[in-house]
Amino acid sequence: MEQNEVGRRDFLKKSLVAGASLSAMGGLAGAQDPPKETDKKTDQDPEGQKLLPKVPRRELGATGKKIPILLFGCSQVFDPKYDKMLHRGFKEGVDYLDTALVYAGGESHKTLAPFVKQVGRENIWITSKAPPRNNRATVETYTRDLDTCLEQLEVDHLDLFFMHYVSDEKYLEKEYIEMGDRLKKQGKTNFFGFSCHDGNVVELMNKAARVGGIDAIMFRYSFGQYGDKELNKAIDACKKAKIGLIAMKTQKSVPAAQEEVIKFKSKDFTLGQAKLKAVWADERIDSAVSHMDSLELLKENVAAAKSPIKLGMSDFHQLNRLAACTSGFSCMGCNHHCQPKIAANTRVSDALRYLMYYECYDEPERAKELYRRMSPAERQIDGIDFADAIRACPEGVDIEGRLKLAQDLLA
Repeated sequence: MEQNEVGRRDFLKKSLVAGASLSAMGGLAGAQDPPKETDKKTDQDPEGQKLLPKVPRRELGATGKKIPILLFGCSQVFDPKYDKMLHRGFKEGVDYLDTALVYAGGESHKTLAPFVKQVGRENIWITSKAPPRNNRATVETYTRDLDTCLEQLEVDHLDLFFMHYVSDEKYLEKEYIEMGDRLKKQGKTNFFGFSCHDGNVVELMNKAARVGGIDAIMFRYSFGQYGDKELNKAIDACKKAKIGLIAMKTQKSVPAAQEEVIKFKSKDFTLGQAKLKAVWADERIDSAVSHMDSLELLKENVAAAKSPIKLGMSDFHQLNRLAACTSGFSCMGCNHHCQPKIAANTRVSDALRYLMYYECYDEPERAKELYRRMSPAERQIDGIDFADAIRACPEGVDIEGRLKLAQDLLA
């Protein structure tokens, strides 16, 4: 474990340097200045006089379209009659819905359809995604799944269609890029891209920048990754290729007890707001998606998005400390480091992701269901030597200890 301890100290040094020199990083200077008038979206009151400011907007890559910097993550079931959160978000300018065919057990689309009718299709941005089917998705399955998305949402087109949770570079080969072009020409989607958050995010982003044909990418990005040199290069490559970039997993989910260690204090923001502000401070990022399952959280996030106040240096230092202190509790899904070091079929990153659902997302039943779907061999812990895998983990995760906790809580 000594090697990992050194790695975390190096990470802390890099993070502190990054926090102290944000203005020197590509695209970060002044990113949280009050938005320009052209970047604001406002409504008039009934008398046509008072302007009501909304969530600021940024242009999504080369699409020519401006989207709110805060997007509504829709991995839940909504009230089909009248959903207060969706309507409140829409009123505040959060008029971008991020959903997927598999969200909420397949119910997300169906419960969003009434809301889309209530506000008018022309007034809402809809992004949906089709699953990779364990890396066995094909042009045919993606095309069929897009048709299903349209049918369930009761719309004739999407604004953006993503290949969901891409982890294999084969999905950026010619046949899939041509598929995206064809779907756009057919009018089924205005734009095309993919989402990714496994361990090969950098490789996927770099390839997308090289091959072209990708309008936008949704990828894992949080305050804990400012010191990631290779990721920063990949972000720069995508921006040079004019690919729109949307951040997800911005909260860098770790157990609440671990976050409390640093006792985050800010005169302006809550911890959750500060995490979002840290992502928005990088102007290379066009927007960030957030799963908002309560009016309180929606209001908190909207307030952070609308606030012209920048994160202070103290805020950045605290976030950097948090990233360093909690790295051992946050699996980044990069199982190409640890998995080859284990002489068994144990699915490390999947098990730790389900543990995250339990500890951080307040979804115990979903976590248990997914964990129990794995075979006994895929959940195996006893009799396995994890020492080499632990040494290989760049985040310093106690893989064996975390897997045992997952077994205790989820089996």
